[in-house]
Amino acid sequence: MAGAIAEGMLMTRALLNSALAGMGTTIFAEMSALAVETGSVNLGQGFPDTDGPAEIARAAADAVLAGRGNQYPPGLGIPELRAAIAAHQKRFYGLDVDPDTEVLVTAGATEAVAAALLALLEPGDEVIAFEPYYDSYAACIAMAGGVRVPVTLRAPGFRPDLDRLRDAVTSRTRLILLNSPHNPTGMVASREELAAIASLAVEHDLLVVTDEVYEHLVFDGQHIPIATFPGMRERTVTISSAGKTFSFTGWKIGWVTGTPELVTAVRTAKQFLTYVSGGPFQYAIAAALALPDAFYADLTASLHRKRDLLASGLRAAGFEVFVPDGTYFISTDIAPLGESDGLAFCRSLPHRCGVVAVPNVVFYDDQAAGRSHVRFAFCKKDEVLADAAARLLTLNGR
Repeated sequence: MAGAIAEGMLMTRALLNSALAGMGTTIFAEMSALAVETGSVNLGQGFPDTDGPAEIARAAADAVLAGRGNQYPPGLGIPELRAAIAAHQKRFYGLDVDPDTEVLVTAGATEAVAAALLALLEPGDEVIAFEPYYDSYAACIAMAGGVRVPVTLRAPGFRPDLDRLRDAVTSRTRLILLNSPHNPTGMVASREELAAIASLAVEHDLLVVTDEVYEHLVFDGQHIPIATFPGMRERTVTISSAGKTFSFTGWKIGWVTGTPELVTAVRTAKQFLTYVSGGPFQYAIAAALALPDAFYADLTASLHRKRDLLASGLRAAGFEVFVPDGTYFISTDIAPLGESDGLAFCRSLPHRCGVVAVPNVVFYDDQAAGRSHVRFAFCKKDEVLADAAARLLTLNGR
């Protein structure tokens, strides 16, 4: 009887923490499962369909066989990788980073964002983020007890509205969560836009957590870390990862750089999430970060070509295409196809023509702003993109 009562009492309460209500299975998992179910070309989830450099894969295999990293690596990350990350920041951006006190290796950028927000927010603190935003941002802010305050990037240019940003700052604002190059729109913040954001952060004594995982995937404009602006070094948590640059997304090697105080704060939260991860892969990514400039140039040129290939196919199929400055995603508008509901469109698209995309509406609080927008990934083989474009031509009898 007592067991029955206890069971009945349990069933009267929601099992999921209320902060995560409505954040069930991610749209990426749903769409990737639909791709497998229907045998569709998957341009939804952002992962390449080819691996990165063979010599980097061999470095990981060699590390495993040599017993390097098979046991717990140091909490901050192996010294070789921390030194390589510091060298990368100096090489590309002129930032001097101490590998012993100002670098933290994480389980991808997603964990880095989570750890940063858990470490730096108190319940009720407001976080300003440019929407549409990567779906983990909303969940991480919620888990940290923060309040997200969206500033909407609007088509066709998706430029930051600096007046709206300034108006969004209140006495409760704790930090700005910045993502440039931006997923899903592909916007790359300009020097002038970043300078204005930096000035606002300094004026109001705000922290900035910046997700820069697409830093080497810029086709138009230039990636400039906001930590390079006056007054920002001491208030910025810079996050990046190896997955997008080196096409080993499954390895989940990310990192945080910042002042010793900021890195210590993030590490305090991070150690209770995964503690450490990816030991042998850390040795491989240390080698990858030292690849010559030609590797980075070839990567950008290849994805630039793929962007233009898919953009051409999408236009031919009747989509309005918002050409991205960076990342490996293209956002489109389905209104010219006579459609208005991006979520319904993406759920039906695999059955209609064998292609999977992702609806941008799931990345918005202001859902009207993105209801008819759909995102396609172009980090695929040329023949896969051509196949997808041909399939999309069958929409509306084209």
